[in-house]
Amino acid sequence: MSRCSGRKIREKPLQMEEMTMADIAMPDTYGRLVEPTTLKIERLLPGPVERVWAYLTESDLRRRWLASGEMWLAAGAPFELVWRNDELSNPPGRRPEGFSEEHRMASRIITVVPPHRLVFTWGEGAEVSIELQALGKDVLLTLIHRRLADRTTRLNVSAGWHVHLDVLAARLQEEEPGPFWETWLGLKEEYEHRIPQ
Repeated sequence: MSRCSGRKIREKPLQMEEMTMADIAMPDTYGRLVEPTTLKIERLLPGPVERVWAYLTESDLRRRWLASGEMWLAAGAPFELVWRNDELSNPPGRRPEGFSEEHRMASRIITVVPPHRLVFTWGEGAEVSIELQALGKDVLLTLIHRRLADRTTRLNVSAGWHVHLDVLAARLQEEEPGPFWETWLGLKEEYEHRIPQ
């Protein structure tokens, strides 16, 4: 590398396998509506892709950032997600009124292409698609949540995925995440300004 005006100038382009998170433009960590009822959120995470895939599909790892629940990785296979958000950070912060200590939701796998794509149902009628793309030593996670019925649901789900992906990023970096509930409440307020009426 040569130097010019105090900045490093790369003499030849990086090969994909040589890239790091610092070399790749970080996508905005905030989710956005790409259709009136569809949320898209992207995160650049430390790889390799197989490790991130394990955090998506293995109950013991997934419970550390989202929800537990054994998954049989086959199209049509049912599974249950079990949230215990108070266990995701220490301290968890004060749980908002109306939220229980545990929440369960029945789901079903629609598509699975290890270790790159997982699509599953979300409650009654909604659908989540998660794609992983290796970018050098890192992984671009693209999450699309379809059929979010109303604005309240869009706000809660946007803030929810955002904070859960923050926790995932911290776990992959072997760091302790910030207080879950305070972060979620702050993000919900931020999404109030970002999600149209």
